[in-house]
Amino acid sequence: MMTGKRQITTMCPMNCIPTQCGMTIEVEDNKLVSLKGDVNNPDSRGFLCIRGQATPEIFENPKRLLHPMRRVGERGEDRWEACSWDDAYKMIVDAIEQTQPERVGLWRGHGTGTTGPAGNTLVSRFGMLGGFQQWNTAIVCWAMGGYGLGLTGTLKTSTKEDMASNARTIILWGATFASQPDLAPHLIAARKRGAYVIHIDTHRTEASRHADDVFLLPPGTDAALALALAHVIVQENLYDQSFIDSFTLGFAQFAAHVQQYTPEWAATITGIEPERIRALARRYAADSPAMIVLGGSSIFKHQHGWEPARAISCLPALTGQLGIAGGGLGPRHGASSESTGYADVLADISRKMPDAAAIPSHMTSITESFTHGQLDVLLVFGSNMLSMFADANELARGLAQVKLIVSYDLFMNATSRRFADLVLPSTAWLEDIGLKQTATHIYLMEHALTPEGECRSLVTLLRELAQRLNIANVFPWRDEEDYVNAFLAAQKTETGAPLTVDILREHGGYWQRNNLSHVAYQERHFATPSTKVEFWSERAQQAGLSPLPSYTAPEKNEYPLRFSQGRTLTAFHSFFDEGQALPTLARVNTGPQLWIHPQDAQQRQITHGMPIVIANDRGHFEAMASVSEDILPGVVWMRDGWVGVNRVTSGAPIVSLTANDVVPGIPGGQAAYDAWVDVRRKEPEGDTPS
Repeated sequence: MMTGKRQITTMCPMNCIPTQCGMTIEVEDNKLVSLKGDVNNPDSRGFLCIRGQATPEIFENPKRLLHPMRRVGERGEDRWEACSWDDAYKMIVDAIEQTQPERVGLWRGHGTGTTGPAGNTLVSRFGMLGGFQQWNTAIVCWAMGGYGLGLTGTLKTSTKEDMASNARTIILWGATFASQPDLAPHLIAARKRGAYVIHIDTHRTEASRHADDVFLLPPGTDAALALALAHVIVQENLYDQSFIDSFTLGFAQFAAHVQQYTPEWAATITGIEPERIRALARRYAADSPAMIVLGGSSIFKHQHGWEPARAISCLPALTGQLGIAGGGLGPRHGASSESTGYADVLADISRKMPDAAAIPSHMTSITESFTHGQLDVLLVFGSNMLSMFADANELARGLAQVKLIVSYDLFMNATSRRFADLVLPSTAWLEDIGLKQTATHIYLMEHALTPEGECRSLVTLLRELAQRLNIANVFPWRDEEDYVNAFLAAQKTETGAPLTVDILREHGGYWQRNNLSHVAYQERHFATPSTKVEFWSERAQQAGLSPLPSYTAPEKNEYPLRFSQGRTLTAFHSFFDEGQALPTLARVNTGPQLWIHPQDAQQRQITHGMPIVIANDRGHFEAMASVSEDILPGVVWMRDGWVGVNRVTSGAPIVSLTANDVVPGIPGGQAAYDAWVDVRRKEPEGDTPS
């Protein structure tokens, strides 16, 4: 047990790159006694949102899992008995040894990333050396946006510091402070300097209050707006011919292509007046440098989710904004600046599974593999799968086919209650050592507390399983600190020696990333086959996609309301049993709330706070109505992470398997998270709808 009073600098477990918030904690006699934002953290500067402020409630929480438990009775009964770790290991090992490696799957969620890359990377190493199925779980989050940007060749981002100092025009396109709260002070600094801020989204958010102009548009229509902006820029000769000639491919085809996408055409789709579209295009092209800050995931989570990123990413190339201070694309969820990050600790191994046996990182294909009985064992690490997959109904049918499901987590969740056969207690972020990185820095997360109960680290779990399964080389490091050192090895000190945990401690736990450029693409070298920005993409054409940026209208049906989902500051995906395990978050997340415009609410005799049912032919779920003019008529919106949300979404693939791996390292395997629905009042028990 760790004794004595200590003050420690660490990072919040409930966020993701590029936003990572610093914490200063005090621990005494193996208890967390205080926590606050770290005022010295170069990124967050003392800011800590309600999610971070709630994290002390993880410890000594009566709902926390403290012992291994196996199911008693049938799945869905939620009856359990304690078992030993040895019994748990035997249950897993026996099941794996009774099947083939390719019939074992590993699924990991954000819960394994609370202390940075160590957990996810070791799951990958265990899976690669064991020959097990595993997937790139970015397909439930930011990957679809990265896929569209990757086709164009503009994945790297400039920093928030560059935006604050140099941008004259800033477009927050689907970006919110719920995903990037540390962007706010830099945006305020830019406005004080005279920058003009524009917010484009499907609904007003906290970011709207910091904007000089707000454009609201229906979900899934962002590509139409981007193409109309390109039309105006080309039509009015506002493009940068010199940049285009030197650093782009396919401009002639692109210029001809966008002639059809007039502001009048876009107005019928987006509801934004043609002259406002023209004015926006002119400002973006002329009042430069101009930076577009793209949203991380919500903007792309619809049936044609790659199209917005593909179309929007052409705008900075069209106007010569890439590679200049204050221009290009700003911080984005899942993106990175031009700098040296972590070392590749998987470089010494290769995947044991034959390519032909691998189930791709394609959500529809993964679900089908479950329903078709292709998996016998599924290990779920830090994830509530029912809230993550776009078709919760089909996923549930698939999970029922898997013989053994194991959940490793802090708390029970809907997936483990319904389907897990074995539940293992995980460590929390202060009970492990780890790292977090932002666009500019790497931060140390110290091991501050001895784990509660029988909780064991993911490193311990995977090492024990590897030993029992005779899988060699899963953990070739001396201990967990040595493992963290392996990630730091790419960073070099002034003497040329690799950075280590000890050296990082000497620097207060902060380290500016080597070779950092606040401005992306100054060398004008882009990650495409041509090494240029590709208006025309041969890769896209060969995969059966449009080679030029496109807009595809959503297929309509008999349901009148367009449903979409996103984030709020009060929750992080489905962490902590949909926020209900931590009292602070439970108080502000009392249940699902659906934003609905007063016009749509009045038509259905719905008032604010009324119980409602959201339904279509796929299913239904219940929520409370939040009647607000911050959303457009005909559109309804809810924060993600609630299990019931994805009962109405289709789960249809966004791109085919042929196109899935066109962009290296970024699968196009997301499925559709949007839907057409209707909403009705929930009738009192015993009554029937009129």
